[in-house]
Amino acid sequence: MNAARSPFLTLTLLTLVLFLAFQLRDNQRRWRSHEAALAAWTNAAPLVVRAPPPPPPPPFSGCESEATAVYKSVSPSVVAVANHALVRRGLFTFQLYEVPQGAGSGFVWDREGHIISNYHVVHQANTLTVTFPDGTRYDAKLVGVAPDYDLAVLKIEAPAEKLAPITLTPSRLLQVGQQVYAIGNPFGLDTTLSSGIVSALGRTITSMTDRKIYDVIQTDTAINPGNSGGPLLNGAGQLIGVNTAILSPSGAYAGIGFAVPSDTVSRVVPQLIEKGRVTRAGIGIQMLPDHVTARAGLRGVAIYAVLEGTPAAAAGLEGLAVSRRGDLVFGDVIVAVGSRPVATSEEFQAALDTLRPGDRVTITAVRAGKSRDVTLTLIEI
Repeated sequence: MNAARSPFLTLTLLTLVLFLAFQLRDNQRRWRSHEAALAAWTNAAPLVVRAPPPPPPPPFSGCESEATAVYKSVSPSVVAVANHALVRRGLFTFQLYEVPQGAGSGFVWDREGHIISNYHVVHQANTLTVTFPDGTRYDAKLVGVAPDYDLAVLKIEAPAEKLAPITLTPSRLLQVGQQVYAIGNPFGLDTTLSSGIVSALGRTITSMTDRKIYDVIQTDTAINPGNSGGPLLNGAGQLIGVNTAILSPSGAYAGIGFAVPSDTVSRVVPQLIEKGRVTRAGIGIQMLPDHVTARAGLRGVAIYAVLEGTPAAAAGLEGLAVSRRGDLVFGDVIVAVGSRPVATSEEFQAALDTLRPGDRVTITAVRAGKSRDVTLTLIEI
């Protein structure tokens, strides 16, 4: 017996069919959408995968960029100076050998081939060679020396394009604490840069001739054996001094170095190039030793004798004399040159060293307790 179909079952089956038909239609729509996207991707330009850009390098600090600029601009002008001596080995041979006896640094002065270095670097040299940072080597001849200032001028025959002179700037404009740089050949390590500051100004050091070098620059820039004769530079790469000595109990860098100021260099070097020596200015007197003057209770530079036909004689200056009773009588005692007081013969000569023959100068002299000013023209001595 067939039972009659329930209306509820029929409705349920119809609802299920409609749901399945709706789902099928929705799936077809989604599939067509995926097909379109796939076709668009296939026909598009190929995808290029790019690596992320590298991070930018850290910026230089002001000091680093300044030091780098100074080194790049000046190092081609700094040279190594080698000092060689000729020696004979054995008593019964005429064969000579060339042996190194010193080394230092130097720098290009002009496009004529003049090289500046220290006197103690070239002292007692039989032959001299100059080597540039690129290894080019030239034989050098000695043009002139100023032992009292520890300066020397060499000359090489090199093409003008090889010679890049270093620009000078007045050292009197320096200030303590100013950044400075040295380039040289310490311990034979060529073209080495070191940096520091101006530690002090107006120092005095003793040259190989036991004369004082005044107004020397003190710096904490690392200066070692081999740096001698190299340039001391400001932040613009300009010459402010020539490295000449260190103060060290061990002989190596100990934080105190000295440089002959560019004001002295600019005065001495042209004279060495022109004459081979330094022209000194004077007034035509012989001075009494300082210890004798001090023992007499006088302060200043006592004149021992006045040379005939000199400005001192024309100005009426007088030297030491002997009284009728045989006692020594002091004449004029110089106590100032211009506005600069002088207490010793070394200070007197240092004051005149800033002047040249032909310059006019006023000297303050004391005789028998009376002071007077005398103006005279300096001569070459």
